[in-house]
Amino acid sequence: MNRSWTKYHGREVIEQGSYEVTWEDVRIERNAALKRSDWRALKDLTMSQAWKDYRQALRDLPQDYDTANEAADNYPQPPE
Repeated sequence: MNRSWTKYHGREVIEQGSYEVTWEDVRIERNAALKRSDWRALKDLTMSQAWKDYRQALRDLPQDYDTANEAADNYPQPPE
């Protein structure tokens, strides 16, 4: 999850920061990411280990991090 924001004046960067997120925000994004990759878990397909690890990392977010911001900053990226 990208929490960063940048404020511009023309092409000049005048301010940067990070949004605060809640556990609900993290769960909504995580559930959407799992849903987007559900087709890889169909019975007639063999899911690669990289995709298994990615999906497990998504499911583990709430238990692996103390704060929602920490979870968002360490949000797993899907394999290529």
